Amino acid sequence: MEQHYAVCRVAVAPLRTEPSDKAEISSQLLFGDHVEILQKTERWWQVRNAYDDYEGWMDFKQLTELSQEQFLASHGCKYLVPASPVNVVTDSKGDKYYLSPASTLPFYENRHCYLGGAKYKVLFEPHHVTTPSPENIIKNALFFLNVSYLWGGRNFFGLDCSGFVQIVFKLNGINLNRDAWQQAEQGVIVDFLQEVQPGDVAFFDNAEGRITHVGIMLSPAEIIHSSGRVHIDPIDNQGIYNTELGRYTHKLRIIKRYS
Repeated sequence: MEQHYAVCRVAVAPLRTEPSDKAEISSQLLFGDHVEILQKTERWWQVRNAYDDYEGWMDFKQLTELSQEQFLASHGCKYLVPASPVNVVTDSKGDKYYLSPASTLPFYENRHCYLGGAKYKVLFEPHHVTTPSPENIIKNALFFLNVSYLWGGRNFFGLDCSGFVQIVFKLNGINLNRDAWQQAEQGVIVDFLQEVQPGDVAFFDNAEGRITHVGIMLSPAEIIHSSGRVHIDPIDNQGIYNTELGRYTHKLRIIKRYS
């Protein structure tokens, strides 16, 4: 069977569980995310995100088709949209696209990037992915402070807990899977809370033992995470203590290190 590929042509596009505008948004694609097309209907395409293998349904008008050569060449792009308030690209007509941090700039060169055959002018200094450091992980995480929680969110105006962690680590050149339980299967275990380094990632489970939440450690005593909004809470061996509610809200399960 012939394979087909595409790239996200809008700033943020919903990835849905079913081919319907009413279906749940399970994740999002950002500008420049490239995908494999699994099947097509008249309006909806089922796709698999090349970055994290996450699958879902999209309105095909939010995508531009790619050749297999373009799809393969898009892997490992080192030029991303930086963690800054306003990042704009314009298309051949001069129309503006306001991009969210960690969006990809495919085939970036001389202030332009390319999506399929379309050329976009980049009106900002791109973020060039280099060797990650705890300092940069924390700097990028703090940039998203007070962004609202949004189920399935991966952008500056809405992030779920694992989307927040994934985007921060993408900015640092570390590829994490999409959901918290998948991220918990990556990296190496940090045995004790006292051994935590800034940039380690903590996971939390529910009464059934299922991983349901994740956040980034600022220190052995503080965590930044998306719950209601991206904010900082104290943490100890029991879990996250929400100072606004005056109680523990998330039970600590495991801590991982990726860099």
